[in-house]
Amino acid sequence: MSIPTLLKELQDGKTSSRALTETCLARVEALDSSLHAFLHVDKFAPERASQVDASLPLRALPIAVKDILMVEGMPATCGSKILEGFMPPFTATAVKKLQDAGAIVIGKTNTDEFAMGSSTENSAYGVTHNPWNLDRVPGGSSGGSAAAVAAGMIPAALGTDTGGSIRQPASFCGISGIKPTYGRVSRYGLAAYGSSLDSVGVLARSVADLVPLFEIMSGKDPLDATSVETEYIPPRQIRGTRIGIPAEYFIKGIQAEVARAVQEAIETLKKLGAEIIPINLPHTEYALPVYYILAPAEASANLARYDGIRYTPREDGKTLQEVYRQTRGKRFGEEVKRRIMLGTYALSAGYYDAYYGQAQKVRTLIRQDFDEAFKKVDAIAAPIAPTTAFEIGSHGDDPLAMYLEDIFTLPANLAGIPGLALPVGFDGDKMPIGMQLMGAPFSEALLFGIGNAYQKATDWHEMKPKEK
Repeated sequence: MSIPTLLKELQDGKTSSRALTETCLARVEALDSSLHAFLHVDKFAPERASQVDASLPLRALPIAVKDILMVEGMPATCGSKILEGFMPPFTATAVKKLQDAGAIVIGKTNTDEFAMGSSTENSAYGVTHNPWNLDRVPGGSSGGSAAAVAAGMIPAALGTDTGGSIRQPASFCGISGIKPTYGRVSRYGLAAYGSSLDSVGVLARSVADLVPLFEIMSGKDPLDATSVETEYIPPRQIRGTRIGIPAEYFIKGIQAEVARAVQEAIETLKKLGAEIIPINLPHTEYALPVYYILAPAEASANLARYDGIRYTPREDGKTLQEVYRQTRGKRFGEEVKRRIMLGTYALSAGYYDAYYGQAQKVRTLIRQDFDEAFKKVDAIAAPIAPTTAFEIGSHGDDPLAMYLEDIFTLPANLAGIPGLALPVGFDGDKMPIGMQLMGAPFSEALLFGIGNAYQKATDWHEMKPKEK
């Protein structure tokens, strides 16, 4: 059932909150041995669900949370051995708002270590598999959340998006996802990767399922100075909406079936009354190198706190420096160490201006491209990834090939604008294809309106993988 339908069933007493939570846990028990979407499951969730006030907006709706967001009473590993066994004493604001509205967190989902990856292969606790094909990745770094929703284990799950980590797994798993405007949802309680890029969002089966959770999560948080209060604007009709199509997103090398499915989705939007306008975002080609200077630089600073002293088990050493080296060397994974080294180099004396300083200047140009585009159009439609979900292990020896998977999603994070992912078709191997809608800052309601109109006219979001 859709989330609005589930909430109506709970309100009308046609199902109980306890029964719904028990159903979700039964699905997890039946399917997760092959998918490995969850790192922790709360067996007491049904008891907590039965105690929720039935008048609350979410009425004990079961959700899952990516294991990079803190939930008091549940482990928070961030997919890393360096946080093995860590139990946070507080809950992330986004999660707390949903809990206060009645949501029940049934567990924590798998993630690339510290959200660094595009496949959920970088988790220290094992690989998550795509429900559509167990030999394929679910995308990343929110792959556990995406797989759990796509497999029908849970109605919705929280993820984070630093360079596409909600939109890309949504595309690979055939579901919907929202990456909010930077600052729209509080980042308090999120283990930071790239502080100027991270966003907390939602993954669910349809656009209509995203809206109630997003509305509750949004808003100013006194614990996060970057969060902002915004007035909710109801979605507008799609007829007359101007949608820009950037030439730079249909590049040589894109999988032909991906390009065709996105073009067909754009034609559907046109038939629904949208005006389709070609646009240019000339600095898009620089987004990949800019991101992989800025994000690792911020990560090298953010991850300096994980030293075996403050939070976690530590490795032995004769000196303090040796404890640091042993703990970080043995408990961080290869991809995390690679990005820390890249970031530390970019910030080092003699290279700061040449790399980090220049990247910040180009980031401004990328943002200005979007500012100019939104003077001509209301939203932008584009592919999410150049391919459908790739095989597990296929990019293991080629970090650059993995980084290129994010080429279409990075610009939105660099510009701080919202992005909505929705399924628009399948390739010849029956793997899902997604499209993203991007808008000006705080235009999520507009994107929801366009996406919802598209999903009322199509049924891609209703397709479900066969249970393996």
